Amino acid sequence: MGRRLLACAASGVTAAVVAAAANQRATDAQQGSRWTRTNFAGQNVTLAEGPIAVVALLAGVGVDRLLDPSGRRGLPVAVASAGAALVGAYDDLYGSGQAKGFRGHLRALRSGQLTSGMIKIVGVGVSAAAAAVLVGRSRPGCSKPVCRVLGGVLDTALIAATANLTNLLDLRPGRAAKVIILLGSGLSGVGAAPAVGAAVGSLPTDLGGRSMLGDCGANALGAALGTAAVQALPWQPRLLACAAAVALNLASEKVSFTAVIERTPLLRRLDQLGRRPVPVGPSTDDRQCV
Repeated sequence: MGRRLLACAASGVTAAVVAAAANQRATDAQQGSRWTRTNFAGQNVTLAEGPIAVVALLAGVGVDRLLDPSGRRGLPVAVASAGAALVGAYDDLYGSGQAKGFRGHLRALRSGQLTSGMIKIVGVGVSAAAAAVLVGRSRPGCSKPVCRVLGGVLDTALIAATANLTNLLDLRPGRAAKVIILLGSGLSGVGAAPAVGAAVGSLPTDLGGRSMLGDCGANALGAALGTAAVQALPWQPRLLACAAAVALNLASEKVSFTAVIERTPLLRRLDQLGRRPVPVGPSTDDRQCV
């Protein structure tokens, strides 16, 4: 138990240090136009925070494995995060933004257009399924094939839904990172520590309006959080968590999360905590952001 706690703590600290140092360097260096986007306030920010968060997360997973070789929590997290990061980076760099939401991407597909968002949806699902298989192999319980299949479907859905939900929240400085820290802290002992550390290390430049996670970072950290939940929770809480994540994803097709947060005093205070005041430019509708 002592080795496991040490490994989790070290993995989180490693991820935080790597992310903080690399983000400071990246924002000081002013990344090129390919990695630059305009945020909600009309400011130019770098998307380098996303790949940096992924590298920091994987570094944390490596430290966890090095200090606790018997632990199996790191590999599924790494698989889910890396897969989600790759397709997220593709969408960051080459996405057109012409289709929004699941329905928009499905309509585009029916008309013969394969959008970058659809590629991301499939890629996140495949990496989530691979992580679910890895978790299922080491999980005690029902040995019947139907149980394993149903469990795998549930786990895949939870990981993928959490990955996309985190991306939906990455529309204001620090918002997605705060959610990872808040929800992941209780799961640090089962694989979430590197994701929490990467989110902590990303906060200074993110809250300062100089960088953002983008699809690459948000999907990766969300996938890591979902995988940790899959490894920690019995099937009933996993089912509830999956239902909540899927419901929020579907709600995003119709409801602006930012508008809900702004109308709720407690959520508004948490959302604005630590954020540098900035003049708000053109309003951003955050519905159907996939």
